[in-house]
Amino acid sequence: MKAYQLSADYLQQKIGDRKPEVAIILGSGLGSLAEVIQDPIYIPYGEIPGFPKSSVHGHKGRLVIGRLGNKEVACMQGRFHVYEGIAPETLQIPIRTLKLIGCDTLLLTNAAGSLNEDMGPGSLMLIEDHINFSGVNPLVGENDDSIGPRFQDMTRAYDPELSDGINEVAKGLNINLFKGVYVWALGPSFETPAEIRMFRTLGADAVGMSTVPETIVARHCGMKVAAISSITNLGAGMSGNSLSHEETLDEGQKAAAELSKLVIAWLES
Repeated sequence: MKAYQLSADYLQQKIGDRKPEVAIILGSGLGSLAEVIQDPIYIPYGEIPGFPKSSVHGHKGRLVIGRLGNKEVACMQGRFHVYEGIAPETLQIPIRTLKLIGCDTLLLTNAAGSLNEDMGPGSLMLIEDHINFSGVNPLVGENDDSIGPRFQDMTRAYDPELSDGINEVAKGLNINLFKGVYVWALGPSFETPAEIRMFRTLGADAVGMSTVPETIVARHCGMKVAAISSITNLGAGMSGNSLSHEETLDEGQKAAAELSKLVIAWLES
């Protein structure tokens, strides 16, 4: 039996007849959204067969099943990264597991650096497209044809209908929601000023170390994807400041309240 099937079977036993429709993955400093989930069931990643362990400070490392904004959700309070030493193909397991327990929509959030001087720390950016600059892909290896095709189309990686819905909700809440292209850099070192200049030339608006592999796996198994970046800093060389994970966590927590308000209102809509 595949690892993600074992994971899904285990979760199904834990959650019984609850059927989450929307999966949410929370990035650095954004875990507080999971704290307002109603009637929660908490399942640490370490208990789920096949799941890696999250080793990054600021990622709580548990799955929360419950109700949020009148929807049944499965919320990953912390994610996994290739820079932690996790094999790219292992990132298939949590996404396919969420699909098997009923989720057909995936909302991704992350903390990101801005490549746009007008989009400063505390801003939110709706991801419209991405650039994979990591050099790896989670679909490398033997393909499971029962899950998806060998060569996955990524023309509409981020579902236009979902994105339009989030944008409309943001307008109604008077939230200034930027839109742009996210570039995935492998990490864990932050980018150099030269790399930031290159990413800007390529047409990217924000940079981070996650999200893209989850999007690829989700699209491969037929899930619709939307994604929002919480901007925590300007890219290296744009402000003259040194970058740190502590800044990422601090600024992410500041943006968490507005992001939570947006996500809950979107789920209600």
